[in-house]
Amino acid sequence: MQRTVDSYEGVLGMPLIKTINLPQGSGQHFFFDAGNGDALAFFWFPDAPSSVPGVTHPAHQLGRGSLATAHASMNQVAFDVSPDKIDAYQQKLEAAGIEVTPVINHDDSATQASREITDTTFVRSIYFTDPDGIMLEFATWTRDLGPEDVNVAPARPG
Repeated sequence: MQRTVDSYEGVLGMPLIKTINLPQGSGQHFFFDAGNGDALAFFWFPDAPSSVPGVTHPAHQLGRGSLATAHASMNQVAFDVSPDKIDAYQQKLEAAGIEVTPVINHDDSATQASREITDTTFVRSIYFTDPDGIMLEFATWTRDLGPEDVNVAPARPG
């Protein structure tokens, strides 16, 4: 839990707002202020199994291999950031020794991304991982989304 506090509060600037020791020494539950009235919560269990890259969290950084993880695992969390701060956040993460992607302009092209902003760019993002391998995204929306942006049916088993 200490490295989670060091990362989320120390590097990302999310204040620790509530800490709980679980009954009978079974673990801890900590909450961080994620902004806009939202909180990000983490559990730590002394007897938890080890994480497994490619199962519990992505085995690779975006653009370096498969991002697939097991269903119900923590694959990624995205945080909305101000458009004028995304470059500064990228530089801050790099200065802290965290591997971070270049800014990716997600769009509706065949590759779904470009180095430049296009007419169909809807979000600009940088990706990095926390100390436990959870992929994090700082995203800045470039346009309002509408009903036309919801045009893919959810996958079903089988």
